[in-house]
Amino acid sequence: MANVGKDIPNITYGGQEDYKKLYYSDPNAALKIQVTVSPGWGKLPMGTALCMNDSAAGNDGKYLPYDPTATITGAEDAPGRAYLVQDSGTTATILYVTLDDSYKFTTGDDVIINDDTTTAENLGAITAIDRTTYQHMAAITVTTATGGTSFTTARFAYITVEGYDTCDGILEKSVDTGTGSTAAGALATLIISNAVLYNGMLTNVDSNARTDLSATVNGQYLIVK
Repeated sequence: MANVGKDIPNITYGGQEDYKKLYYSDPNAALKIQVTVSPGWGKLPMGTALCMNDSAAGNDGKYLPYDPTATITGAEDAPGRAYLVQDSGTTATILYVTLDDSYKFTTGDDVIINDDTTTAENLGAITAIDRTTYQHMAAITVTTATGGTSFTTARFAYITVEGYDTCDGILEKSVDTGTGSTAAGALATLIISNAVLYNGMLTNVDSNARTDLSATVNGQYLIVK
């Protein structure tokens, strides 16, 4: 008789969070602020660089993962991106991302589109997010149409929000902002200055982020002034 409705025994092992040290210096000496991270970015490990959403509305003032734009190869640890699932086309006001990635945004967010070749463009505010027409993707409608060059999936085209390319600090402890429709965001602590951190514990910090933080690398350490 066939096995019907029976589970197959299994064990899934996960990595322990925050078991390594982020600080080389005294954590109590660092200058830190409490911030709110907007929903949809999944689990963000300590050492993640964050930026502030600078939109005129939407999630304005909340934080999200900084986008490492010194190089764009598609292999970066860049949870702040929502990669397009089809080319933007030219003069387009509707962009398509996965359903889960659509929850990284809300109406009113000012959208930036970018890829590894074309100059980034500000597409203005999101006016609508359609999550019901398609089963496999969401349609995001923006105010300003893309220009005369299509942003393509072959060039790792993605959208994010205004403020994406200015690093404001380093996440002190891991947080779970949620994924998809159940995402709720998170409260977090942001290191902004006066700290020496283990550089190997940082995930999405590139040369541009170090410039934003007035930080330098010395051996295995990142010195945030």
